[in-house]
Amino acid sequence: MTDHTSTSTAPRPAAAADPQPTDEKIDAFCHILPRTCADQLFALDHVPALANLRRRVMDIPALVDLDVRFRQMDEFPGYRQLINLAAPPPEDFGTPRSAVQYVRMANDALADLTARHPDRFAGFSAAVALTDVDAAVAELDRAVGELGAVGVQIYTHVRGHPLDEHRFAPFWARAAELDVLVQVHPCRNATWPDYPAEQRSRYEIWWTLGWEYDLSAFMARIVFGGILEHHPSLKLLIHHGGSMIPHFSGRVGPGWDQLGSRTPPEQQADIEGPPLSKRPLDYFRMFYADTALFGAPHALRCALDFFGPERVLFASDSPYDPEKGPGYIRSSIADVHRMDLAPHERTAVFAGNLRRLTTGRLLV
Repeated sequence: MTDHTSTSTAPRPAAAADPQPTDEKIDAFCHILPRTCADQLFALDHVPALANLRRRVMDIPALVDLDVRFRQMDEFPGYRQLINLAAPPPEDFGTPRSAVQYVRMANDALADLTARHPDRFAGFSAAVALTDVDAAVAELDRAVGELGAVGVQIYTHVRGHPLDEHRFAPFWARAAELDVLVQVHPCRNATWPDYPAEQRSRYEIWWTLGWEYDLSAFMARIVFGGILEHHPSLKLLIHHGGSMIPHFSGRVGPGWDQLGSRTPPEQQADIEGPPLSKRPLDYFRMFYADTALFGAPHALRCALDFFGPERVLFASDSPYDPEKGPGYIRSSIADVHRMDLAPHERTAVFAGNLRRLTTGRLLV
């Protein structure tokens, strides 16, 4: 990868410098890899968990090269990004101590990029390594309080552990107290087989379908683990349109209304959890979703119908499209324009909802 992160200025063309509010588009879920992070990622050849995702990012120049990234962004008037750290998860970077060091380096770099290019980056979401929960809380405090992070990105599990485990409670409490946006990214690799009789996932099912299952399972564990019951103000942004939940709301609703009624007595431990004060379906509607559905307007329509336009945020998942940057931005914008939305609803999806959820933390 060519890197220009330390020298590039690449100003936005004057015609797009001061978009009208109705033209504003802030990409609420897209990825970048600061040069220092890229160097460390490509140096860790001995860490198997990183191998596949490292291979996936090594030939995407816009992750590292700001000149390439800014030229791509120039296609879209009024467009800026809320950046976060590209996968793989920080927890995969060796020991808990090395993971903590990695996220500190990453957050410093993300803050620097945002400060140097406010016309391109409206803010950043912090990285944390939840293998050490106390350190993750401390880093979240530092990133928000000292560096100006507007949110935090987490993954759907921590090295195979679900995030409703009791040890993660301090993180959830602090995220709620800080009132930050929590971006949730899926996570698994080919070592997660699709069938019990096999040892590995085939045909990249682990990515195409497995990541969407991961997001949906995460949401279910947050609901039934009582996280939203205890912290109803949490702002959890689920990548890829809320994943499977909107499409299977008929199962999520009436199906989970019957939780336990068909479970044999000897399996009751499988359904035990903290008491909930609402229908399960009502908790699932408390999540937020993005528009990163890669040119599938029918799927976006389903997400809008389920969550409502006030809980859907424009996002592209750039730069992972076949064009390595602009393709998913273009298709995501087009999808929003295809929706039957009132003008104020479209404005809210493109930027207003993100501004409301980040409570003045975005760069103007």
